[in-house]
Amino acid sequence: MLCERILGTLSDKAFEGLRVDYVDIEWHEAFSRLHRKTSAEGEDVGIRMGNEILSVGLNQDDVLYADKNKVIAVNIPACEAIRACVQPDHPRQIAKLCYEVGNTHTTMFRGEDDFTFYTPFYETLMEKINGIHGVSAEKVIKKFDFKQALSSSVNNHHH
Repeated sequence: MLCERILGTLSDKAFEGLRVDYVDIEWHEAFSRLHRKTSAEGEDVGIRMGNEILSVGLNQDDVLYADKNKVIAVNIPACEAIRACVQPDHPRQIAKLCYEVGNTHTTMFRGEDDFTFYTPFYETLMEKINGIHGVSAEKVIKKFDFKQALSSSVNNHHH
């Protein structure tokens, strides 16, 4: 099966009551135009998106295929991440944290509050973040939500 556009999201009324088959798209693949995947139910899925996907990306629960019985939707699996917490009495360290993460060209995501941030896990980046005064970092498993991304683009480049 070839999917060439996003038809909507699972929350749309049009897809209510249909069986959902997910295709996993890793967070770092979400802004790529071409994919060949196997869905959770074993269906071979080709994905060929237009250039607009380079800026909007594929997101959790985007529907790529629908018929009268089922939909195939995107699942962005959880992955290893760094949860960085800036101590509230050190707010200027947010700029240092952003600089260090940005310097590795790694995506940064908002956390639960103004002092918590997430980024994909790389051991060297975790060491660098833990070295920032007033900032602590821990390795966690996180499902990234691109609506929370602070970066202007998503890529998998790191030093």
